[in-house]
Amino acid sequence: MVDKETLKILKALSDETRIKIIEFLLAGEKCVCEIFPTIKRTQSTTSIQLDKLVKAGILESRREGKKVFYRITDLRVFDVFKALDKSKNKISKQNGYK
Repeated sequence: MVDKETLKILKALSDETRIKIIEFLLAGEKCVCEIFPTIKRTQSTTSIQLDKLVKAGILESRREGKKVFYRITDLRVFDVFKALDKSKNKISKQNGYK
């Protein structure tokens, strides 16, 4: 049986925009100003989806001046993408994932 934490992660990853965000963040921490143009969504849409990922415990944010940076904090996400073969050559060693 699947536990509640696993369900929370899978539910958070069940949206195309959130998947694109995670795929982009597999390489490491990024500023929201880098994320929204890459995933081809508005800044407000991207911020809403980033907030959902933070609330799910998948991402963490930090502020540096006016910029907000996001990074993946739940290492199980790397396992999910690796299992789906989405992370091939994208996961950076700076994330501590081998």
